[in-house]
Amino acid sequence: MKAVVLNGFGAPAVMQLGEAPLPEPGRGQVRVRVMATSVNRADTVQRRGLYPPPAGESEILGLEVAGVVDALGEGVKEWRGGERVMGLVAGGGYAEYALAYAGHLMAIPDAITFEEAAAIPEVYITAYLNLFMIGQLQAGQSVLLHGGGGGVNTAAIQICRILVPESQIMVTASTAKIERVKTLGAHLAIDYRQQDFATEVKAFTQERGADLILDHIGGAYLAKNQAALAVGGRLVVIGLMGGATAEINLGLLLVKRQRIIGSVLRALPVAEKTAITNAFVDRVLPHFRRRTLLPLIHKVYPLAEVAAAHAEMEASRHFGKIVLSVAAAS
Repeated sequence: MKAVVLNGFGAPAVMQLGEAPLPEPGRGQVRVRVMATSVNRADTVQRRGLYPPPAGESEILGLEVAGVVDALGEGVKEWRGGERVMGLVAGGGYAEYALAYAGHLMAIPDAITFEEAAAIPEVYITAYLNLFMIGQLQAGQSVLLHGGGGGVNTAAIQICRILVPESQIMVTASTAKIERVKTLGAHLAIDYRQQDFATEVKAFTQERGADLILDHIGGAYLAKNQAALAVGGRLVVIGLMGGATAEINLGLLLVKRQRIIGSVLRALPVAEKTAITNAFVDRVLPHFRRRTLLPLIHKVYPLAEVAAAHAEMEASRHFGKIVLSVAAAS
């Protein structure tokens, strides 16, 4: 099969369209003929050699797929050949065929295209998991989302508007994306290059602070995140773009009864990912079926132009998801 292969680790140019063995589904797995996949920040980190896949998973980049069921592994009864599916994979998405566990797949709603479907699993499940299953965001609470126009952040804004419309949504973004996050649904957009987000959050919430913060920056934002949290607030860290270490103010942690929670989706056990996927299907997927929630796509690239797609992401020019069309590679 055709697949994106790495010629070492480094800049986007190390990726090229080549050949890889056709994967065979094991017990509980489904082989998907991939029609589209998406670029995630984790893919760019793996390309640089800093984020290897979990043991036993494909070395090929790509954390989500949209396509049709091609072959079933032993014990799989919930899917049939030819069905349109989308879902999470721990690797292998940048290829004509990929393996997914049956419980990590979802039926693509009839009104959704393969390209739209490829923009859903990783970022919308990540947003739902961390905001609602882990972060316990409730109606009327306030949430601070770091990440401007990135896929998880834009998905988070949309999901918050749908599931907790009474909540206050605050977002940090670059100057160029301030108006776009407001249009998408942010009640407060903070220019992180020009403003102190902790000060702005406190002012907007009348000194109360944010009940929940979703953060992919890590170390560089820890002190300000603590300052921005409300009493009893939760900080969910899902990335380390700003470093893996920082000094923590334990006094503030105790006095304000703050909770700091680390979260990762890719390496979770199969059964746990299945439970998360099922919860997402029950609570969020119906909104995609009704098209009251729509995937936000920045641009669709052919798989052969994967290097340009990665460069676009790393330059932070995107707003929403960058999708790769795999069908054209056939």
